[in-house]
Amino acid sequence: MRTLATLAELASFRARAPSPVVLVPTMGALHNGHAALIDAARSRAGRGGTVIVSIFVNPTQFAPHEDLAKYPRPFDADLSLCTTHQADAVFAPSVPEMYPPGNSTFVEETVLSRGLCGARRPGHFRGVCTVVAKLFQLTRPDAAIFGEKDFQQLAVIRRMTRDLFPGLEIIGHPTVRESDGLAMSSRNRYLAAEERRRATSFPAALRTAAEEASPREVVATATALITQGTGSAPEYVEVVDDETLEPLEALDRPAVLAAAVKIGETRLIDNVRLAARHGKI
Repeated sequence: MRTLATLAELASFRARAPSPVVLVPTMGALHNGHAALIDAARSRAGRGGTVIVSIFVNPTQFAPHEDLAKYPRPFDADLSLCTTHQADAVFAPSVPEMYPPGNSTFVEETVLSRGLCGARRPGHFRGVCTVVAKLFQLTRPDAAIFGEKDFQQLAVIRRMTRDLFPGLEIIGHPTVRESDGLAMSSRNRYLAAEERRRATSFPAALRTAAEEASPREVVATATALITQGTGSAPEYVEVVDDETLEPLEALDRPAVLAAAVKIGETRLIDNVRLAARHGKI
């Protein structure tokens, strides 16, 4: 496996990389959820294709008060996981490589990024779109794989790709969970033992609420159970169309129950899909 630190090294590697090329963008601190993405990329690329994993803690998607400085960076462990799961290359650039001095160009999606996490983290998805667009330009992949835990991010990237990178396949991978149901996340390691115990009630609340008959009932049940189980009121709980992310008044089409909650200092997000049924808000 090659480790590439500069744009020049990546360009040289990419010029000789057998197709199809499949990209797995990450911010590092890799876990079994990322391993599943790399395995899916390996399957999509086949034995003769190329899997590139990017590891880059992207500063433009963090607000000044967020956890950029303390975001975990266990690089050697990340490289070991990528090797074990048969990545062909890891692209791990520095910030100046990705954002050269005087950088003033950004990419922004303006519709799907407005609600949910976007409403509470201004500028976050502009940073996401910008870095992902740069990675697409640099690696020129045939496909890229993203986890469905970050459902809004996946929808935004799909829209950006449709608009700017026609022909590039975006593959969503089902959320990988711990044995107790908590969605795997690099931020889970921030949770103290008692916070980790309370966190398990978050996905459980969503699963229970998903059985309700209408969006209003789903939201009310999820909100109450999250607050009761985690000890924290959720930042948001919404039922949205699974493509447009517009809030729904009836479960008459494929939908997603999406929520965010902060436990201690750790912000967690999760979602569950809702089957279409009848029932109005």
